[in-house]
Amino acid sequence: MTRIAHLSDLHFGAHDERIVTAAEAWLLERRPHLTVISGDLTQRARIVQFRQASAWINRLRAAGLPLLVIPGNHDVPLYDLANRFLRPLHRYKRYISNELCPFYEDEAVAILGLNTARSLTIKDGRLNQAQMALLRARFAPVAPEKTRILVTHHPLFAMPIGKGGEWSEAVGRHDDAVKAARAAGIHIALAGHFHRTYAQAAQEMAEDAGGALMIQAGTATSTRLRNAEPQSFNWLHVHRHDRIELQVVVWDGAAFRRGSHVEYAFRFAGWQAWNVADPPTIGALAGQPAHHGAV
Repeated sequence: MTRIAHLSDLHFGAHDERIVTAAEAWLLERRPHLTVISGDLTQRARIVQFRQASAWINRLRAAGLPLLVIPGNHDVPLYDLANRFLRPLHRYKRYISNELCPFYEDEAVAILGLNTARSLTIKDGRLNQAQMALLRARFAPVAPEKTRILVTHHPLFAMPIGKGGEWSEAVGRHDDAVKAARAAGIHIALAGHFHRTYAQAAQEMAEDAGGALMIQAGTATSTRLRNAEPQSFNWLHVHRHDRIELQVVVWDGAAFRRGSHVEYAFRFAGWQAWNVADPPTIGALAGQPAHHGAV
């Protein structure tokens, strides 16, 4: 079994220091095999914000925690137009990582991160053909028994993001991206961006979408909340490519605690889900995870 902590949308510069400290303590105590951070490390891609994010990430690395990190749209300068268009991720590369499409593989999982942040859009993201070719190439030699995981900041599919039935935009070149993910045999797709926890089978979201389970993370440490959903991150136990457990770890105002615990198994050509235990009701995140949708 592989234990993966999936955090997103840290937004240093619009963060709560107590929550940052608590998230670090939680990770150091439980020591996941891999910590995935799916973008938006900063609020406005300012140097001081990247330094804050870098210091936090470097403490995790110094403690021996492996990380896979990708940028988000907030990691591209918004108001600094020269850097936005000429060197959009220069600060990210300087303070966080030179690798924009990192890859991790061990005896049980293979994980690829793809950068969806772009200069020409303020909040939307997209994948290009070179990245889709990389997606296919990276997973082509991976042993079939390994769990294949794709990480992007923007989700591949449109997602429900509001209580009024609003839906997000899908990632740019959505159809081609879904085809590439299906061809690569992706089992799990992790993303963030919308500050909302969500999980659903791809085949329930679009025809011919393949067998991936789409998992969204909320914002881990930001004060920028959506629909009053509290800060949270995901804690995955990957047993096999067809069986995982997803726990949502939620900030309750004083500490991070389990908000839900759902097991997913791929059976009869689809993902089945059930609650492992009755989760406590914490704010807006209680949800009905066993029905897919919002966790």
